Amino acid sequence: NEGVLGLYKGMASPLVGIAAVNSLLFWAYSYGKTLQTGSPNITPTMGQIALAGAGAGVVNSVLASPVELLKVRLQVQYNAAARGAEVFRGPVPLARHLVQQFGARGIAWGFWATVAREIPAYAAFYSGFEFAKRRFADLLTDGDASKLSPLPLMLSGSLGGVSYWVACYPLDVIKSRVQNGSAPPRRMGYIAETAKNIMAEQGVKGFFRGFSPSVIRSIPAAGVTFATYELVMRALNNNLM
Repeated sequence: NEGVLGLYKGMASPLVGIAAVNSLLFWAYSYGKTLQTGSPNITPTMGQIALAGAGAGVVNSVLASPVELLKVRLQVQYNAAARGAEVFRGPVPLARHLVQQFGARGIAWGFWATVAREIPAYAAFYSGFEFAKRRFADLLTDGDASKLSPLPLMLSGSLGGVSYWVACYPLDVIKSRVQNGSAPPRRMGYIAETAKNIMAEQGVKGFFRGFSPSVIRSIPAAGVTFATYELVMRALNNNLM
């Protein structure tokens, strides 16, 4: 009905925001580790990794929430013109419309649902990566993770990506449902209320609709993200020494 471009609906929002989101995320994660260990040169425990990831998720929500709000609302404009609904051609017109209609709440729509998702998601994201990276280092480089080649780093990142969705997918479904609503929620209990509605309408399976494509997508995406981050940080550290 919409041609090939229909598969790319909502792409502009994450495409523009992904650099800022990932920069904030990895900075917060690195800061969280250092805050706990006292030095960036001390290897954190897996518990500290998870806590730093959870904290990074909270910080990341500041940018991730509006970026995802615009993405999910653009993606559901299926056949909008035929139904007489207003069609937004990109994130900027949509953001302007939301602010005009709802004020600041329009762009903060679903913020707390995003926070609830990001805490377990990024705790698992970084824990999965670090666990796999340390196992590969024990097997391949006598425990020295700084000597790992790109392939084991990518495989470790892929495990982090899968861990992300396993830890948070039901919360992601709730967040998307909230952000696709007719108006921003006014009460703090909206997360539990949305969960009850999904359960009543679709049962437990309603919390896992679209789970497989998300996991499959995360395998190459997280693999490349983590490998790139590790290799860039390795190069920067070598140049600074």
